Amino acid sequence: MAEYYLISQLPSLDGISESTPLPITEERFRELCQRFLSKKACRELENLSLVPSVFPEKSASALIEKWNDGERNLRIALAKLRADKMNKHFDAEIQVLPAELLQTVRTALEIESPMEAENFLNRYRLDFLETLRPMDSFSEEFVFYYGLKLKLIERIRQFDSESGESAYRNIYNSIMNGDRSEVIQ
Repeated sequence: MAEYYLISQLPSLDGISESTPLPITEERFRELCQRFLSKKACRELENLSLVPSVFPEKSASALIEKWNDGERNLRIALAKLRADKMNKHFDAEIQVLPAELLQTVRTALEIESPMEAENFLNRYRLDFLETLRPMDSFSEEFVFYYGLKLKLIERIRQFDSESGESAYRNIYNSIMNGDRSEVIQ
């Protein structure tokens, strides 16, 4: 019942444009959750991450488990295919990754612009998260879905083409010049 009161107060994250401000901050979202959810559910929310641990950690939420597995697999596929592209050995225990995921990563790696590649991967992440969207919009699982989506949208909005391009060139030049002091300003 508490999930109903919480979720009915949350603004929709669907269909918001990049130029409009987010209707809720992550801080406000956490405040609302602490008022309506159990301590166990709040702990799950505190552990929500867009960068899951390399070593799978158990979660009481099936949605969080699936998100972590999907994001972990995406990152492993990126690392593996980048290493292959540079004729380097990638040392990791790799389970069989879905062909669709590998094709997505290949496509991303073919994109010249790092910003466009990141945008492509973020669209993939949003689409993947949407496949996990619970049918019951008034459940704890929906709250976890909402929290992940909010984190992902906030992350996407932090990207700045100009500073990203500058940082990329800085790192690229330091690698090409053999300089190991890859300081980003």
